Amino acid sequence: MAPHRGELHLHCYRLLGSIQDAEDMVQETLLAAWRGLDRYEERDSLRAWLYRIATNRCLNFLRDRDRRPREVPGLPFELPEPTRHGEPLWLEPYPDAWLAGPEARFELRETVTLAFVAAIQRLPARQRAVLVLRDVLGFHAAEVAEMLDSSAGSVNSALQRARATLEARPVAGSPGPRSTRERELAGRFAEAVESGDVDRMVSLLTDDALLTMPPIPLEYQGREAIADFLRFREQARGTPLRVVPTWANAQPAFGCYTPDARTGDAVAAGLFVLTLEGDAVSALTWFADTALFEAFGLARTVRRP
Repeated sequence: MAPHRGELHLHCYRLLGSIQDAEDMVQETLLAAWRGLDRYEERDSLRAWLYRIATNRCLNFLRDRDRRPREVPGLPFELPEPTRHGEPLWLEPYPDAWLAGPEARFELRETVTLAFVAAIQRLPARQRAVLVLRDVLGFHAAEVAEMLDSSAGSVNSALQRARATLEARPVAGSPGPRSTRERELAGRFAEAVESGDVDRMVSLLTDDALLTMPPIPLEYQGREAIADFLRFREQARGTPLRVVPTWANAQPAFGCYTPDARTGDAVAAGLFVLTLEGDAVSALTWFADTALFEAFGLARTVRRP
């Protein structure tokens, strides 16, 4: 089972949007598979059998989670009026260092982007599972029907509805390889953040760029709205952030740290993930949960330079 662990983790992450929940479901999957080995009769591949267990564990988890609605965390500070109020989105970033095997191939990178994972979180759980199993992992309708104890017709119907929903809300284009241009753009944004230069940050954005902070349902769209947000935070913080580069969901990202005026050391504040479009940044996604730093191999404190 060990060779399949990485891809099972990513599968559970796509369905759940959380790296910790995905880890829990993988553990449950492998334990259930171990206990059920005597019933595994090799009627299908070991991989398909494991995906069947993992998918159904995730669906059960989602049903239980929906019965216990979670509260969106409050903010310890005020913010400018957003462009709009969206729906809470329970989403975490996924470390690129964890991508391996088939998931690391260029043609599959778009299916790990934040935009794609966020989009499928809006789908009903069963449609989400069918879409991932069919369009991302390439299982046949009959295989998916067996995994879900359903019929091929039902699977195809769910797939059509899922595709129609995604087509109504287009997902941002797939990321290219880690090109020099991509690194340079991310580097310029990081320099602007560390210097507290909001005008420079905003100059790197597309006209309709979007700033979000899952699960907080506040959205800032367009250069002017994002500039107001960034200036407000810079003034409130008083000192520019320090950043440490990393990669999340096949996209450039930064661990951000707030300097302590007394010691000069900086403590973890959150993660920024950039979505790039050509020579500009089309989306900024901020994750305030500093518990994520461990998954990205980031320190909780950065010492004075």
